[in-house]
Amino acid sequence: MISLLFIGLVISILLTPGPTNTLLASSGIQVGIRKSFRLIPSEAFGYMIAISIWGFLIGKVSAQFPLLPTILKLFSASYIVFLAIKLWRTADVDVSFNQPTIRARELFIATLLNPKALLFASAIFPAIVWKNMNYYVSHMLIFLFLLIPIAFLWTCIGSYLASNKIRWLNQSNLQKTASIILLSFSVPLSYSALLSF
Repeated sequence: MISLLFIGLVISILLTPGPTNTLLASSGIQVGIRKSFRLIPSEAFGYMIAISIWGFLIGKVSAQFPLLPTILKLFSASYIVFLAIKLWRTADVDVSFNQPTIRARELFIATLLNPKALLFASAIFPAIVWKNMNYYVSHMLIFLFLLIPIAFLWTCIGSYLASNKIRWLNQSNLQKTASIILLSFSVPLSYSALLSF
């Protein structure tokens, strides 16, 4: 019922640096791991609401435009390649994590507006999720199950970046690794979209 491709794509995209992960890392730097842990439910609710809204909208519109899911999948695969290239090219550019103390409401809004939600809804979650409640619940639960440790990991990364304890754990290495992972997942996503034609 839940494919390994779905799990792999969710993990790789959630691991990718973005607005939500930057806020989590910033919080890890500023207030530490334990206090940052309370932000994770805000991210979970933000993604759950945004993905659901986008998914059900796409599900309704795709009834009139059957090619829409395939087009969105190809667009998403292109966007993943774009993200991978951007991550690689900016790997050595310093990112500022010195932001005001992060609150749950700010993280929720950042996640709600995160473009990754559209990517998840249009290309990563299978189309049946928006038509069948059992599939929706099972895929959303797996998504949330994967999100929690990855969000926690980002707060840990922030905390470790602040302490400089691990030399290889730096922004450049993280971004280059994320770039390679994203590229590797854009291929099967494109292939599955092309099979739909």
